[in-house]
Amino acid sequence: MKKAVTILLASAVLLTGCGAEENKTSSNNGKKIAVIRNLGSDDHTKQFIEGAQAEGKKLGFKVDTFLSHGNDAKFKQLVNQAVLKKYDGVILSHGKEDYSYNLVKKVTDADIKVVTFDTKSDKDGKVLKNVVATSQDDHKLAELSLDALIKDKQKPVKVLKLWVGPGFLPLDKREEVYKKYVAAGKIKTVDTIGPTNFEDIQGDVKKKTEAVLAKHQSGDIDAVWGSWDEMTKGTYLALKEKQSKLPIYSIDISNQDLNYMKEKDSNWKTSASVNPKIIGQTDVRLLAKQLNSEKVEDTFLFKPVQINQSNLKVDTNMNNLAEVVPTFDDIEKISLNGK
Repeated sequence: MKKAVTILLASAVLLTGCGAEENKTSSNNGKKIAVIRNLGSDDHTKQFIEGAQAEGKKLGFKVDTFLSHGNDAKFKQLVNQAVLKKYDGVILSHGKEDYSYNLVKKVTDADIKVVTFDTKSDKDGKVLKNVVATSQDDHKLAELSLDALIKDKQKPVKVLKLWVGPGFLPLDKREEVYKKYVAAGKIKTVDTIGPTNFEDIQGDVKKKTEAVLAKHQSGDIDAVWGSWDEMTKGTYLALKEKQSKLPIYSIDISNQDLNYMKEKDSNWKTSASVNPKIIGQTDVRLLAKQLNSEKVEDTFLFKPVQINQSNLKVDTNMNNLAEVVPTFDDIEKISLNGK
């Protein structure tokens, strides 16, 4: 049975000393890693990629990045190409549950080290050899957002739910918590909206939100729960156009999210999140440790923080968010799943 252990000495696990890091940089020179993400070029993805690229450069790797924009066939093609090109290591992000295990196995069978993020790489709880599986604590993300949503409201809170699935690993985990809140009588789902056009998630969700709002009366909905900020942005814009004050409680964060939260009379109240730049940075470090034959655990869990609208200043952005939410930049808040 696995248990979560908070790392207080993360520097000893991930942040090696300067001298050792310099030695690793020289040993990594010439090694190639591919970062393949099955999402579009949204703000969250840009931060993730920036973290991976900066850390890869710092450690002496050549880093190539690829986005498949939610196109599963394209994602599989990019992974297969990475195998053919014989990358030394691969980071895979947001592969779908129904095919990811076999896809990751194909990479490891080619003797390529892998770090996954929000991508299934285990069977019956056992992670594939030569793989480190990383993810956000999706259960905690859901709890933070839903606890904020139900606070000071009559139960059950009537919710417009933004969710898509099953098949999206992080969203499925968040859904597990959502169902518990429903079963406990804390919330009630009035309607559910999810995208079908993954090339334009915001636009798709905005149109669907407009349609949902048109069929409901004032008072039918108490709040909006966004299981993924890319969907939340579409609903926010629809509510803004309608001048609706329905409060929004979301998951994940980006510069665009922060700007919407800071707008005058914004109804976007909270975002539970992990710093995406730190995720990209840490995934590269874990891959580097594998490539240098260092011992690493097979799973890493990123602990989230709650970002409240009231925390934000006029100039708050992703680069300085830690000034108002100090733990947002704290890599020592990573938790390690150990046996």
